[in-house]
Amino acid sequence: MISIQNKDFDFPLEYQQLRERSLQSGAIVMFVGLVRDFSENTPVSSMTLEHYPGMTENVLNDIAEQARIRWPLDGIRIIHRVGELHATDQIVLVGVSSAHRIAAYEASQFIMDILKTEAPFWKKESTQDGQGTAGERWVDAKTSDSQQAADWHELDE
Repeated sequence: MISIQNKDFDFPLEYQQLRERSLQSGAIVMFVGLVRDFSENTPVSSMTLEHYPGMTENVLNDIAEQARIRWPLDGIRIIHRVGELHATDQIVLVGVSSAHRIAAYEASQFIMDILKTEAPFWKKESTQDGQGTAGERWVDAKTSDSQQAADWHELDE
């Protein structure tokens, strides 16, 4: 199940719902990404996320389907928030259930690595330098994120 939303999510509730849908599973892996308060040696006061409605959900569904093809999964839950978020806010949740832990761990990592580089989200950070000067900048995918996604795609070849 995929959700793009402004409101925060309830981690314990999401875990419980995934567990209830995956009674035969032997492993559940949950990942929650948080907004960091620092980027490129600059304090970040907030981050605004925009997305392309419809397309974003389609891309996330495709990523989930790719994970299902690669690993024997019982359940997948992806939530990504949009709008204005502040340092320490929850931004993304990926939950994966499977009969075995290795499949759950690898699928969770795969989903995050591909999501970071292929899902149509645009992130703008609001920053303040050491002198209190405010600014804004659009954030590109990090080289390390692109490399991790490329590594997964190399396995497909």
